Amino acid sequence: MKVLKLVSKNTTRHLLRTLLTILGLAIAVMAFAIIRTSVDAWYAGAEASSPNRLVVTNNISLVFTLPLAYREKIAKVDGVTGLSWAHWFGGTYVDPKNFFAQFAVDHNTYLDLYPEYLIPPQQLATFLSERNAVIVGRQLADRFGWSLGDPITLTGTIYPGQWEFVIRGIYTGAEETTDESQWFMRFDYLDERMRAEMPPRAGQVGSFIVQIADPSRAAQMSATIDSLFVNSLAETKTQTEESFQLSFVAMASSIVTGLRIVSIMVIGIILLVLANTMAMTARERVSEYALMKTLGFRPIHILGLIFGESLFIAGVGGVLGIGLAFPVKWLLETNVGGFFPVFTIEAITLMLGIVASLAVGLVAAVFPALKAVKTPIVDGLRIIE
Repeated sequence: MKVLKLVSKNTTRHLLRTLLTILGLAIAVMAFAIIRTSVDAWYAGAEASSPNRLVVTNNISLVFTLPLAYREKIAKVDGVTGLSWAHWFGGTYVDPKNFFAQFAVDHNTYLDLYPEYLIPPQQLATFLSERNAVIVGRQLADRFGWSLGDPITLTGTIYPGQWEFVIRGIYTGAEETTDESQWFMRFDYLDERMRAEMPPRAGQVGSFIVQIADPSRAAQMSATIDSLFVNSLAETKTQTEESFQLSFVAMASSIVTGLRIVSIMVIGIILLVLANTMAMTARERVSEYALMKTLGFRPIHILGLIFGESLFIAGVGGVLGIGLAFPVKWLLETNVGGFFPVFTIEAITLMLGIVASLAVGLVAAVFPALKAVKTPIVDGLRIIE
């Protein structure tokens, strides 16, 4: 108990220095948590993928389309239990900066393959009955203040012109990691207009989504599907949904690697900040520790004082940093939600932040503690503050 009292007294002796150290640690821990969350956000799509869904795209690039007629052959492959298709629309809303994912999907089959999208039955029924109806995610609706029945106009970029829509459904995610920032319009609405205005672009889709009965046969079925279209004008590339999502991460692999390196460097910054404070503290109190030894305090008590103060500062800084991470995360969600649809601070990130802080607290106190214990009483008493 005496040691704990001394720890509390020592911590507040240089209050400004202690507060600045805690603030520095808090900012570093906050940065660590946000950087880790950003890395997790890149992988959110892959982690939320279903093992029983395959994605079929053009073998050359996602930019190139596939004939809708391919659905007949794909549906006949043994093991296929569901089939749908989707196409990137790429319109702009009010301002080109308002980016969000927009897909023209087959209204009869697409949503059946994605049970993680929860849509009220009445809203779904309306979507199925109106060609210009759209379903949007809750996060996207909140971002723009949309409500059911709102008319929305998008300016086409890939498909020129003004496109009129009405919001008939707002879906929510079954899981916290479900993307709620997407826009689903009806493919037939897009295809009909293309047949009237640009016939060569009609009957083309960006990807087929294939539901399979046995995920263990994913590789075999992917090869089977691709073999159907070898030497065709549009050869296919079939892969699991997880692999498809990871291909987007691979495009930004250097960014992700950079973020990982920075997160490690942040831990180093925490260590340097706290180590500097503890070194100054131990140097200032050499004579005090020597006097304590003459009064009967054992080395374990000296170690307890130094490690206790270091762990206290590190712990408070870590907790404060974790607390600061949540408002910063909210600000990022608000401003860059279109790029990071799922931006959630995971429990493992919070735990790592606290553990890293305490680990740094221990490491930062090692050398000052050893020096204080090993310094002879006579040498310590010679130092006059």
